[in-house]
Amino acid sequence: MKILTKVLTVATVAFAIGAPAVVLAAPAHAAARDGVCNTGEFCYYFNSGEAGSISDFTTSIGDYGTTQPSCYEFKGAGAGKGLCVKNNAASVWNRTSKTVRVYFNSGYAGHSQDFAAGVRGNLDATLKNNNASHQLLSSGGASCSTSGTGDPKSCAQAVAWAKAHVHTGYQSGYYNLCDHLVALAYGFSASGSTTAYVHWTQIPSSFKHAGSSSVPAGGLAFFSGGSGHVMISIGGGKFISNDIHGNGSYTETTISEITSTWGKPYLGWAQPWFKVNH
Repeated sequence: MKILTKVLTVATVAFAIGAPAVVLAAPAHAAARDGVCNTGEFCYYFNSGEAGSISDFTTSIGDYGTTQPSCYEFKGAGAGKGLCVKNNAASVWNRTSKTVRVYFNSGYAGHSQDFAAGVRGNLDATLKNNNASHQLLSSGGASCSTSGTGDPKSCAQAVAWAKAHVHTGYQSGYYNLCDHLVALAYGFSASGSTTAYVHWTQIPSSFKHAGSSSVPAGGLAFFSGGSGHVMISIGGGKFISNDIHGNGSYTETTISEITSTWGKPYLGWAQPWFKVNH
């Protein structure tokens, strides 16, 4: 028995020495910027389709810098490695738990594009190779609010009013009266502004989201060009506007349809603030 025990003991030791240790891989979590897109990080890719070198972040960055060695650069293997991130990214992967907003300008300003938690995708035509800052939002993005506006109707009530008045064909009360219509939706008989563009210029900056095309239901989307244009969002990237599908009509549309059909540059969106009661 002693001989057998000794043989088994030696065999056990030999197995322990010779066999590779089995290690269970832990899930990758956010680390210091290492060029790998880990859980908890927002990542830029040099190429479209989440390809090329990666630059990973765990916080908001208001200015990436423009020259080495002080700029934030692409760190991962592949095309673009070592280049500064600013104005060089083509796609993203948001692996944080928050919506991330990418901006055209430094300091979280200008045209922007939102990426919800878990979303990966290409930057839009304006932001591709023109990314200057990004911001992790505290929630899923700004929502429509009448706080501080004194509006008679809520955002939801205004959206319901707009949907209830959708029609095709000409009605004189809708032709060339975009700013008047959004005021009616919120319970006013007039907006207090002479044109939609003037309305935009009168809104305090704290109520405006210049350049952002992520407009919540009830938010007002503004355009420049002559007297400008304004329309109400009903959510999901859809809006209700007068005249776009015929004079005097009131129908669903999009920001891109307004800009492409009428050639009016998009300014951004604002909470329903009206000059008439300020």
